Amino acid sequence: MSHVGVPRGTARKRRSVALLATGVLTIPVLAGCTSDSEDPTSVAVPQDIAPASRDRVADGSTLNWAIDAVPSTLNAFQADADGATTRITGALLPSLFPMDAKGEPRLNPDYLESAKVIEQEPKQVVLYKLNQQAVWSDGREIGAPDFVAQWRALSGKDSAFWTARNAGYERIEKIERGKDDLQVRVTFSKPYADWRSLFSPLYPKEVTGSPGTFNDGARTTLRNTAGPFRLRSVNKPKGTVVLDRNPRWWGDEARLDSLVFRAVEPGKRTDALAEGTVDVADIDPATANSIALAARYRGGNGGPPAHGPGAGITPAAALRSWALAHGSDEEAAETARAAREETREAVAVYAAEQKSLSGFAVRKSLEPSYTQLALNGESGPLSDDRVRRAIARTLDRQELADAVLKPLGLPAKPPGSHLALAGQPGYKDGSGALGERDTKEAQALLADAGWTPGGALRSTRDTKAGSEAEKKDEGEKPAAGEKAADEDKDEKAGKAGKKDEKAEDTEKDDKASREEGEYTVGDDKPGSRSSGGSGVTAQDKQPGGVAGAYAPVGTAAPAPAAVKSRLGKDGKPLSLRFVLPSGPGSQSLRTVGEKIVAMLDSIGISTQVTKVADDSYFKDHIASGDYDLALYSWPATAYPATDGRPIFAKPEPATDGSLLVAQNYTRVGSDHIDQLFDRAVAELDADASRDLLKQADARIWAAAGSIPLYQRPQLVAVDKKLANIGAFGFAAPRYQDIGFTARQAAGPPANGKK
Repeated sequence: MSHVGVPRGTARKRRSVALLATGVLTIPVLAGCTSDSEDPTSVAVPQDIAPASRDRVADGSTLNWAIDAVPSTLNAFQADADGATTRITGALLPSLFPMDAKGEPRLNPDYLESAKVIEQEPKQVVLYKLNQQAVWSDGREIGAPDFVAQWRALSGKDSAFWTARNAGYERIEKIERGKDDLQVRVTFSKPYADWRSLFSPLYPKEVTGSPGTFNDGARTTLRNTAGPFRLRSVNKPKGTVVLDRNPRWWGDEARLDSLVFRAVEPGKRTDALAEGTVDVADIDPATANSIALAARYRGGNGGPPAHGPGAGITPAAALRSWALAHGSDEEAAETARAAREETREAVAVYAAEQKSLSGFAVRKSLEPSYTQLALNGESGPLSDDRVRRAIARTLDRQELADAVLKPLGLPAKPPGSHLALAGQPGYKDGSGALGERDTKEAQALLADAGWTPGGALRSTRDTKAGSEAEKKDEGEKPAAGEKAADEDKDEKAGKAGKKDEKAEDTEKDDKASREEGEYTVGDDKPGSRSSGGSGVTAQDKQPGGVAGAYAPVGTAAPAPAAVKSRLGKDGKPLSLRFVLPSGPGSQSLRTVGEKIVAMLDSIGISTQVTKVADDSYFKDHIASGDYDLALYSWPATAYPATDGRPIFAKPEPATDGSLLVAQNYTRVGSDHIDQLFDRAVAELDADASRDLLKQADARIWAAAGSIPLYQRPQLVAVDKKLANIGAFGFAAPRYQDIGFTARQAAGPPANGKK
């Protein structure tokens, strides 16, 4: 699947080229929108993992799990860590408070007996009591030295450590041994509500103890681990990361002998599943549909073909159909024979693929992430909050969510919060701070900002050429001869101007059509193809046309209706650049983008759609600010006070005049939002902290830089014989429980040989 999401906390700070113009944000409807009660409709979509008790899962076998690519680093705290890094280290390293199915952090008893705040005054102190059996794979106890080394590496005080994030670690004042080696006492210099987010994953001191091992040593290997699996090998040429059982693991023993993460491009996953190369893979809707068709072809459970269109097609039936269609006479016999051979082979391949795919199920849920429409408020029309709010109130978010989720049979309620998703504690629909969809109100906001219908048209006052207009202004009446001469000149000049205008428009249109992936909706040029204007016709060029086809010389040409409805100001159209990814896994984003374009077009806003390669979409456009409108996703988190601040914080000017945006790629923020985040992260009372976050979310809605559209679908193809794996939703996988319900060597072994 294409990269349309942004991992929290893994992006470096970036600079834009100009300062964000800031002012007082008008928030007309904030009163009463952040009540203490939770949203009664806030229900999380359950995970779909084929749960089974451990006694029903066979001991042994190898599982092949598809990832996009072998990760560049196994250090989750470096800037180029990705989803594969998280997936692999989750099976190898301690996570003290993994998320549960409701998106809440839960104490992991494999590593902790307890962890709690034992003092708040004069300073916050957290006491960790470690599991007595918890050891690293070399036999050393997990203890205070590991906590100390990780704190020092991530505190931000030593620039020799190349870290992507240090949130929370910079608030720690000291770490000490408790009453014994199994107790770790952490004292904070400032209160920190999200203390549970720290030390997950926890690395051994051998990795975090020095800049050299931190920066380079953990990129391709981890010699010391403490999970149900240990790292056996990383082979980038073969595209595999192989894990096997950790013999020193003290918890429930892993049911699998080995776990192989195999690099498979998203576009090749259907083939990989059919060939048995992988047993589990995140997939797109097209692959999910192929698996559904295979299940129908095989009768749903490997039996005879089911009834229905296409359900009973067999290779023999397909060949008989071909023969009837092509073998009716001797002249076509030879051609038909060759064609039948090709068809026989193609149908055989198809049948084999269907048979293989019928062994898979599609597990589906909603990802803990939402897709948003981002509006770049750094400069141009979108620097005006009235324009941003008008666009937001033009969108039919329900229609957009339906387009993506309903065909998959998933709930399609648009998210009501930037900081939590339905089912998480503290979720509250704060979209009322922006207001419901209302195109009339949107048009009023645009008019208030100076963008009006026909405002893109240039003034036609005093457009006559020559001396007549000048003499009229001077109060002089031209002589008859002079008037005739001037009119003759005007007529010639007018015709020449039309030809030049048409030639220029045609050249521009031709050039635009040649630029792959770029087109304009709502173009306001009278002669352009997209505007619906008539331009210059053959009748204009030839004498003897229909009577009345010509207006008197000097009469201004009426603007086409499409142009009159275009919004503009001071002779310039309201046109926005909409950047979308072009990869095969991004079809749903493009579908949503097309619907947004139509919605904006309905109120007179033009959009220039540019499609770019997936690998450059985020880096070269979103992060750099080279867009007006864009679609990308943010993952949910159990710690919104910590993880949400860099995403929505007000950009800060740098000494060179550029802008420090952290992860706020919309460049929209306010001091008030920052203050609410700062108060929430320092509030140790959970309810009070959540209330502050609801207030922050309401103001994020009102600022209209980010408009959540839908929670992303999570589709996973899983071998039907596998248990405890699939679409996990919020929850972290419990790797030691994953396995086959019948003992077998699933897929090729770890060395890739069958």
